[in-house]
Amino acid sequence: MRTSVVDVGSNTVRLMVADAEGGVPLPVHTAKWRLRLSEQVRPGDPVPEEAVERLVGAVADASRTADRWGASGPLAFATAVVRAAPNRREVLRTVQARTGVPLCTLPGEVEAELTFLAARRWMGWRSGPLALLDIGGGSLEVAFGRGRLPGFVASLPLGAARLTHEFLAGGRDPASPEQVKALRRRVRHQLRDAAARIRWEGPRTAVATSRTFQQLGRLCGAPPGRYGPFTERRMRCSDLGDAVGRLAALSAAERARLP
Repeated sequence: MRTSVVDVGSNTVRLMVADAEGGVPLPVHTAKWRLRLSEQVRPGDPVPEEAVERLVGAVADASRTADRWGASGPLAFATAVVRAAPNRREVLRTVQARTGVPLCTLPGEVEAELTFLAARRWMGWRSGPLALLDIGGGSLEVAFGRGRLPGFVASLPLGAARLTHEFLAGGRDPASPEQVKALRRRVRHQLRDAAARIRWEGPRTAVATSRTFQQLGRLCGAPPGRYGPFTERRMRCSDLGDAVGRLAALSAAERARLP
């Protein structure tokens, strides 16, 4: 069976077409459309009409692409930016009416559960007690579990785009030490309870998912995507600290030019 999934994220709309006939689903085609919704929608504000138009166009393109690859109608869901918008119901109705694709939103906790389930299926039981971190533009999902599904989940308002809007939007480049200090204080405060719970549980394996972590992994020396999905990729805290230091020394324009 060939299936397709559309993920409406904070920056891009992503399509994944996969063969899911038993065993591990294997991707056969991926595509993305850059919308940068997080730059047009501030936390708590409605999605503007222009952004909705672009979203409709991207979902329609994704649906046509999935059809060309022989996949059934895509399962489409939107994450934090649309989920938190006060006009989300109107956005979802507009997308379905004009594309035929029933777009839905997932509560952050459900998103964390499903991502944990995917990580467990991929890593297997040999990974033991598993901690999961999944960061997007609007939220950070955290989960822990010893079985197939997590016993603990949390969805925290610590997405990269959200924090940028709240703490680094003053025009200074690079950000001032005061801005960085305030941001770090917010992150530590929000993560305190979840971090304490996961330390208490004592995970054997920690899995980081999402494009943000993938890019950080590449900066820390993880193999590129062309090596295939079965290549082991690790990210060490010491390497991540070095990468953060290198990124912090760059201006926004210099970071934007990174591959």
